[in-house]
Amino acid sequence: GQVGNLPYKNIVAASSDATITQGFITLALRSKIFKLTFSETSMFKNYWQKTLTLTVVFALLTSSLVQAQTATTESIDTETNARIRQEGMSNSQIMRTLHYFTDVFGARLTGSPNHEKAANWAVNQMQAWGMQNAHLEPWDFGHPGWLNERFSAHILSPVNDQLTCEVLAWTPSTNGTVVAQAMQIALPEKPMQAELTTYFESVKDKVKGRIVLIGKPQFVPVTITPSARRLDDKDTKARFNSNNPGAGFQRPTPPTPDPTKLTVRQISEQLDQFLLSNGAAIRVDDGGRDQGQIRAFNNRTFDVTKALPTAIMRNEDYGRIWRILNDGTPVELEINIVNRYFEAGKTSYNTIAEIPGTDKKDEVIMLGGHLDSWHAATGATDNAIGCATMMEAARIIKALGLKPRRTIRVALWSGEEQGLLGSQAYVKEHFGSAENPKPEYAKFGGYFNIDSGTGKARGFSVFGPPEAAGILRQLFAPSEDLGLLGAISSKSRGLGGSDHTSFNQAGLPGIGAMQDPIEYGTATWHTNLDNYERIIEADVKQSAIAIASAVYHLAMRDELLPRFTSETMPELPKAPTPAPTPAPVVATPKK
Repeated sequence: GQVGNLPYKNIVAASSDATITQGFITLALRSKIFKLTFSETSMFKNYWQKTLTLTVVFALLTSSLVQAQTATTESIDTETNARIRQEGMSNSQIMRTLHYFTDVFGARLTGSPNHEKAANWAVNQMQAWGMQNAHLEPWDFGHPGWLNERFSAHILSPVNDQLTCEVLAWTPSTNGTVVAQAMQIALPEKPMQAELTTYFESVKDKVKGRIVLIGKPQFVPVTITPSARRLDDKDTKARFNSNNPGAGFQRPTPPTPDPTKLTVRQISEQLDQFLLSNGAAIRVDDGGRDQGQIRAFNNRTFDVTKALPTAIMRNEDYGRIWRILNDGTPVELEINIVNRYFEAGKTSYNTIAEIPGTDKKDEVIMLGGHLDSWHAATGATDNAIGCATMMEAARIIKALGLKPRRTIRVALWSGEEQGLLGSQAYVKEHFGSAENPKPEYAKFGGYFNIDSGTGKARGFSVFGPPEAAGILRQLFAPSEDLGLLGAISSKSRGLGGSDHTSFNQAGLPGIGAMQDPIEYGTATWHTNLDNYERIIEADVKQSAIAIASAVYHLAMRDELLPRFTSETMPELPKAPTPAPTPAPVVATPKK
């Protein structure tokens, strides 16, 4: 599985004789899809004639899963697929779209003017491509927008040098440039409430007016053997092979929290309250990653009155200052932070555009990704390129003058980084849920989502019965040479990972991509390195072509993608037990 947007880990599944035999049957069926037969190859002619009866009998005896998946052979329009490839390779607009999202509009934090400008540009661009009903659809974010406009940090003594940091979102500005002594505090590890309170009492007289470094520097080992940039084809095929008992994604079981210990969130909130109450000037956290990478998220309360001006400093600078302080040498720092807030940001927007259908226009196939990003970089791999890819897939269909039977709808979400908020709001407004469906619920045919960087799409997971994955597997088969190797079904209605799970949670077929990792988990995901230059043009073109083909063919089928019935619908996961909330005892300054 995945936590946030963390890429899936490779799962190597074992094969068996039965799996190999079933794989042979799948190959025979795929040969039918491509209008080939073994009799056309003299090498297999006699073998095929002798084993035809045995193969048919074995197929009838295989699992109901295989029977369901192979009961219907999908019609593949090879001529249209060829045109899709030609258009996607020769006239691609994907890098131009990426350029506007990243270079022109920059970081697109939910609620910020940057995001709204990017969303409006996307509306206008999709209209220019001939799509209809292009508009911004509002939803209630509930927090003012925030934007960092200026930041600088320097060490003034015992040496003069520039420092590399990013500002924590939804924290306040400094009151001009702050020059102050640095100090370090090392919180007790996984404390109980009494331990944290005792520690606060021991340092409360030392923080006033100081720039406070929070916690010991994290040890970041040198990477000797980097992780693979590409997924292995054999392993990936096994992962998306429904006949393989180890196929799919294994979601790790989270550890059971110790009810006597404070959670990370509780510690952070009490720390902010302590620093504010005792007059600290600025909070500085360790970035804790190698090669100067920084991940800067947000003040979880979204209330700037409940936090100090806060910077996340790259591990190399943070460790340097900590070691100098450990020598007993005073360190003087200079930091200036200028942030702005936007009340209008309490309303955010999803971006919508459509290619209207024909005889089945009231039924909808959706594709999209989240347009919002974090603010430390321009959000290229997460997830401007996902939006550009899905816009490009729709553009290809429109540019070719194709007439899909169902309406094809593009959606670029906001609020994903704060918890899939935009897509959740959209699903609730338009579709409802399995337990409380709205009229559009029955007309929904699937939502394709991409959100794991620049790597080409290698497979998809669909919420639905095995038959749904079987159909998608056939629709993806013509794109195997582009790296798209299959589909697997999922029964999980758990929310998390990316926006397709907002549909899964409602009982609808969310279709989420797994991609080649490239540098996503190791360098660009949520970091200050996530910029235009990290995109591989060839990969994203191939993804757009493969998705355009699949979306078009799904929009042309006689029937909607199979879904769980009311009788077979998986239950919603139980809400996690909330962590206990001990009453904080926060140190106060002496009078």
